[in-house]
Amino acid sequence: MLVALFGAYALFNGIFTVIEAFSRDVSRERWRPLLFEGAIGSAIGVVTLIIGPWLTAMGLLYLIAFWAIMTGVFEIITAIRLRHEIRGEWLLALIAILSMAFGLLLVSFPAPGALSVILIIGAFAFATGALMIALAFKLRSLRRPGGEVPDVRHAAPSH
Repeated sequence: MLVALFGAYALFNGIFTVIEAFSRDVSRERWRPLLFEGAIGSAIGVVTLIIGPWLTAMGLLYLIAFWAIMTGVFEIITAIRLRHEIRGEWLLALIAILSMAFGLLLVSFPAPGALSVILIIGAFAFATGALMIALAFKLRSLRRPGGEVPDVRHAAPSH
């Protein structure tokens, strides 16, 4: 079941990353790292779903590690390219570092990683999810004049 869940996650994450890449401003070439990240994620998802029944725990562990490291590399490239465009790109860089550390941890300690892969995946998913939510709020705030979310606690009440 874990193989199927990871395969589906990697596939859909890759598809949505490719969609995001094509919705970018392609004239400035910031879409390429996202496109590569999405293509790798989709390919790993398809491979996982195809060979899933024959995939061993160690095989899955190395596949997840490779995916996490490659995703982190392309997220770092994206964060570097966005550093002059947005504030808060450090959140994307932190997500990338966490992703690469997760992959390297799995590769460094494969036996304990294979035994506790569910806990590691859960912790990784929770941490990156929290950081992605923080990044989403940061990016959303850029739509407002001045770039910051207004403090509604001190706003005058409207009657």
